[in-house]
Amino acid sequence: MAGLAAVIAALERIWPENRAVNVVFHGHSVPAGYFATPLIDRRASYPHVVAGRLAERHPHAVLNAIVTAVGGEHSESGARRMGEVLGHRPDVVVLDYALNDRVIGLGRAGRAWESMIASVLGAGAVPVLITPSPDLTADPTDPADELVRHAEQIRGLAERDGVLLADPFRVFLGLHERGEPLAGLMSQANHPNGRGHAIIAAEILALFAETEPAGEGSRSE
Repeated sequence: MAGLAAVIAALERIWPENRAVNVVFHGHSVPAGYFATPLIDRRASYPHVVAGRLAERHPHAVLNAIVTAVGGEHSESGARRMGEVLGHRPDVVVLDYALNDRVIGLGRAGRAWESMIASVLGAGAVPVLITPSPDLTADPTDPADELVRHAEQIRGLAERDGVLLADPFRVFLGLHERGEPLAGLMSQANHPNGRGHAIIAAEILALFAETEPAGEGSRSE
């Protein structure tokens, strides 16, 4: 959590020593805020939930949540747009592409994620990798399912590169295994509803909570 420690320190600074802290959310339609397409609900989407909770925890922070996500995009396209992302001078870049990466396959997706991670690290920012939210056409219990395999690849990249991982797929799988219908967390087959977005946000916020001073955050988001 060393990288996030510097971000938390920046969030804790008080005027006139403070500065803008930029968290960029880069990905596909889910971070872009699509619920039941074409409906967009940015306020309930996880980037804005994360930003709101961080602002509550750090009331002196100038915190910018910047969404560069594009509906329908996969990680190869996202990698080509990293110049746009880095132009925002991010402190943190959250990467979320697994749902759409099934179109391009594990090999191409893996190379694109590696490129994005390297770009973020090279800019001195903190990458946060996100495992996918559900797709009701996928079987989260089947190791051979493409979505499961992409989730596992993302975990492997995070471990290999020593970067942060938020793993909402693990949480959704646990709920499914305990008998909760995943449909109740979805706006449509491949887009979460507000409850689903809250789960993703909680996993990201937990990373910040582990780094914040005692009493500032918790894992019970």
